[in-house]
Amino acid sequence: MKAIITVVGQDQIGIVAKVANELARLKMNIVDISQTLMDHNFTMMLSAEWDDQQLSFAAAKKALETLGEASALTIRIQRQAVFDAIQKL
Repeated sequence: MKAIITVVGQDQIGIVAKVANELARLKMNIVDISQTLMDHNFTMMLSAEWDDQQLSFAAAKKALETLGEASALTIRIQRQAVFDAIQKL
């Protein structure tokens, strides 16, 4: 499974570490990552892949949403195929 993950929120120490640790715990590999700060607002977009036989998309989504809620961040995940199709519109 391949997916695009976005993270948005007030800048705080450890955002990248929190997200990377959760992805590692879920056995999701970061393929590419980009981040920036815009006037104290943190934004990150990353591409991840994992074995969907071991972790469903729904379980990955729930885990990332839970992390976002606990960290005062908006974390969204979208299947790579859906993201690619939207970009072609």
